[in-house]
Amino acid sequence: MRAQGLGLLAGVFVAAAALAAPGVTSVEISANHATAHIALPGDIGADLDLSFEQSLGLTVDSLGISAKLVDPSNLALVGRLPGSVSIPAAFPVLIAIEPPSSGPLAFSGIVAIDLHTHNLSYTTNSPLRFYAAESGKAFQDITTSIGLGSYRTGGSKGGFSEFLVVADVRPVDTVIQDKYQRVQAKLDAAATTIPQAILTALQAQLTASKNAYLAGDPSGAADKAQQFADAVKQNSGSAIPDVWRSARDVTNLAGDLRSAAATLKFSLLIKANGGS
Repeated sequence: MRAQGLGLLAGVFVAAAALAAPGVTSVEISANHATAHIALPGDIGADLDLSFEQSLGLTVDSLGISAKLVDPSNLALVGRLPGSVSIPAAFPVLIAIEPPSSGPLAFSGIVAIDLHTHNLSYTTNSPLRFYAAESGKAFQDITTSIGLGSYRTGGSKGGFSEFLVVADVRPVDTVIQDKYQRVQAKLDAAATTIPQAILTALQAQLTASKNAYLAGDPSGAADKAQQFADAVKQNSGSAIPDVWRSARDVTNLAGDLRSAAATLKFSLLIKANGGS
């Protein structure tokens, strides 16, 4: 399935105030956009917004959104987090987006996922971050934004998974190094799929970003990380596969690479603005 095909097939519709799943009171659907309203015991709640570049078959049932309270001290869950990362007691919420494999949902590019909750408060140098993981696997930082409202955060993905808001007090350099490794690993894994000339150009851009970071220029490194993501987008489609679908029979390489570069850029800008 080519990305261009999604745009021709996707219809425009709205499904509002539909009961979705445990912890989710309603999901509102419109063209390439969904908003889920989360309400849990203890007056814990949030709004979760999903924005697609191009989607097909987007309905309440095809998304499979659910939310539940978790024990912040649960060893099985804590064991899936990096060291020095914890789940805030004020918002111990695990959100899952698990589209049924037999469903019609497909999208190209990335899906931007934004969360807004009044149970947390934004502060300067806030350690709160947005994490994601496939079921049972290790959680990773996908944060691309944080802000007021009382607390807003978000990230992007080339697919779906489980999500947590966590407090991450690791040094920013540790986070940045981890994110460079993640982008490199995704690029290495795509070596047999991406045409060699494009792969070589992407590697050069990623290396240039890392070299700028190592030279003490995180702002320049962030710019180069964005250039890397832009190059992936420009080559998405036939050169770099960029479609996710519910059957999980294809890999959205472009979406995964762009999302990894976006959260890397976020951390580089945190460092550029004095974060440590």
